[in-house]
Amino acid sequence: MSILVELQSRFRAALAGLVDDPSEFLKLVQPAADAQFGDYQANLAMPLGKRLGKPPREMAQQVLQRLDVADLCKQPESAGPGFINLQLRDDWLGNHLQTLLGDGRLGAASATVARRFVIDYSAPNIAKPMHVGHVRSTVIGAALDRTLRFLGHRVISDNHIGDWGMQFGMILYGYKHLRNEAAYEQNPVAELSRLYRLVNLLVGYHEDMAALPELKSRLERQEQVVAEMVAQPPPTEKAALKQAAKALGRAEDQIDQLRKLLSSTHERIARIEGDPGVEHLARAHPDIRSAVLAETAKLHAGDAENRRIWRNVLPACRDEIDRIYRRLQVTFDYTLGESFYEDKLAGVVEDLERRGIARPSNGATCVFIEGHETPFLIRKQDGAFLYATTDLATIQYRMQTWQPDAILYVVDHRQSLHFEQLFATARQWGYRDVELQHVSFGTVLGDDGRPFKTRSGDTVGLESLLDEAVSRALAVVSASDEKKPGRDAAREDNRGQIAEAVGIGAIKYADLSQNRTSDYIFSYDKMLAMNGNTATYMQYAYARVRSIFAKGNVDLAAIRQDAVPISLAHSAERSLAVAIAQFPEALGLVVADYRPNHLTSYLFELANRYSTFFENCPVLKAETHALRASRLKLCDLTARVLKLGLELLGIRVVEKM
Repeated sequence: MSILVELQSRFRAALAGLVDDPSEFLKLVQPAADAQFGDYQANLAMPLGKRLGKPPREMAQQVLQRLDVADLCKQPESAGPGFINLQLRDDWLGNHLQTLLGDGRLGAASATVARRFVIDYSAPNIAKPMHVGHVRSTVIGAALDRTLRFLGHRVISDNHIGDWGMQFGMILYGYKHLRNEAAYEQNPVAELSRLYRLVNLLVGYHEDMAALPELKSRLERQEQVVAEMVAQPPPTEKAALKQAAKALGRAEDQIDQLRKLLSSTHERIARIEGDPGVEHLARAHPDIRSAVLAETAKLHAGDAENRRIWRNVLPACRDEIDRIYRRLQVTFDYTLGESFYEDKLAGVVEDLERRGIARPSNGATCVFIEGHETPFLIRKQDGAFLYATTDLATIQYRMQTWQPDAILYVVDHRQSLHFEQLFATARQWGYRDVELQHVSFGTVLGDDGRPFKTRSGDTVGLESLLDEAVSRALAVVSASDEKKPGRDAAREDNRGQIAEAVGIGAIKYADLSQNRTSDYIFSYDKMLAMNGNTATYMQYAYARVRSIFAKGNVDLAAIRQDAVPISLAHSAERSLAVAIAQFPEALGLVVADYRPNHLTSYLFELANRYSTFFENCPVLKAETHALRASRLKLCDLTARVLKLGLELLGIRVVEKM
């Protein structure tokens, strides 16, 4: 049972007859931001009064007269300009927690109307090692997957891996012309990754060299434009003078941008030419870009050799990615890569053309979308298809195969324009009765405020990220153990497993605790801190509760069945009880806007309230047997909520830390 949902239902009944649709006002019934105002607040009197043309305090009193919550709350109070404050009855709260002791779901009811979700997340390119950029999509997607399933929804997870397209053209070219056979035999994925990076580097070099003259010419033209603008006599009218100044500023900004672009191009060229080995390869493969495109085209056309190589490299690449997923404890229902839709792309374009949704433009095929200057390109001039085409085919397949109510794409915010156009096209195509949602997220940054890289400037590999976190976690766990009296050989032997749970949990939680649309700075020290909003603190809080049961040799099954009522006489007991009861509300917030940080914030608040309770309310040494049993029940519920909440986030708990 969600107390918030129940209260909103009671307010709905109270508002019936006052307004036609009370839904917008029910959103203003929320947990109180400050305990001095009660447990919940309803701030609907002011907008309601504005709607009905009556003073807010009068509206608050009218709502209170119609509100029936006597079984749930103490007498509600109206305060200030019309705030309605509600405090749960202690006897009701105690009885409610007593029922939670026997409830494996801890009050979180299954959805009354189960929806069918397809969640598209992680989606690495198969021939490249997973890197730090895959962390956010993978852990956010997995957390939403677990939470939606727990709440009774039908979830289909689909890992839309990149196993097709120009990236494989690069792999094919490198495999044929630049492969180190011994290295490939020893570690095929590492060698394929090296080949991809090398070919990509060589292609980029030749593209930069080709673009250099035009960049210089554009800069010269723009400098001439600015010189001519400066040479013009200034306008005499104030408005015209202001406009001229703005135009000059824009023109000068374009010069700055072109200079930066030219400088970065020179830097990339200099890095290649400063490396004799790479420069030699660049000179030896002058037509590499067109050759890569040719290899890609041959693969797509069904060339026997390219298809054979492609089929041979896929299993090793998939195994490597799956190994990382096992470590992250992430699984998928389906892994349908881009290649799965290869035979469907032409039909997609033909259907869009037949319906008049897509049309030719400069030799390509595009969808023109109202409000967007740039069209949505679905077939290039040379006949090649694009990600856009594959994504449209994917929507078509998912709708025909699974009939979902919602499709969630957990993808970097930099793809926002792509998804706006994709969804708009899908709507035109007839897919109007499905929720299409881009669950976007920000960037993982380093201390310098730029995308997190290694010192050499390379993207940080995901496995090295995990290894480093686990290594640091082991140091934290070992240091904590060394401070404890007595040698515990079993605990020492178990340190590696604990470190794996703590280290990987720290990375996941650090990501999930952020508002997903925000960038965040990656810091091992902060994420492994034993205090603050970290997984380590949560895992420690759970372990601390469990240590009470071990120390007191507590029979939890007996405690849960004990009829002794839960006492909430101390403010810390009551505060903890309210937090425990609000677990379903946190899950409701997660699925309302697909933000797992609502759950991390809730768990952090629960852990803090438990800490206050622990400091002020002796458990094993409670004054009476009844009080001891009551407080053990609160401890049990706290541990169970922490464990379940962390599990929904994909984070393991440990019994000892």
